[in-house]
Amino acid sequence: MKLQQQIKDQIKEAMLAKETMRLNTLRGISAAITNELVATKRKPDAELSDEEVLNVIRRQVKQRKDSIEQFRKGGREELAAAEEAEMKVLEAYLPQMMGKDEIKKIAEAKKAEMNADKSKMGVLMGAVMKELKGKADGADVKEVVEKLFN
Repeated sequence: MKLQQQIKDQIKEAMLAKETMRLNTLRGISAAITNELVATKRKPDAELSDEEVLNVIRRQVKQRKDSIEQFRKGGREELAAAEEAEMKVLEAYLPQMMGKDEIKKIAEAKKAEMNADKSKMGVLMGAVMKELKGKADGADVKEVVEKLFN
């Protein structure tokens, strides 16, 4: 079953179970998917590929992380907690992210393959990110690549 259809089905389940927070989060994903369809000049009732849906969800997770950071800076812990709960619902749809050890192995192999030095750190980072294609957090990749040159 396609991911977009799973989300629609889970909206119904959340409604029946009266899970307000989960329902609102799933509706937010659904709205973001519709916005993506419109932005890519497709009909709102068309379907995105699973990869496109995952990209939409990743953007939603990133927004939540930014919001949590801002709420904590502002001393609004209750709002940060609500955003974290929504983020957990979103992350359930994402594939498991790679750990730093796995990223390091790939980054070291790419570094040797490209014969990269410190001046080519950005190029190496781009190559590693392209190879991992959403399987690893960008911040983790950046940290690993920087450590390779220190």
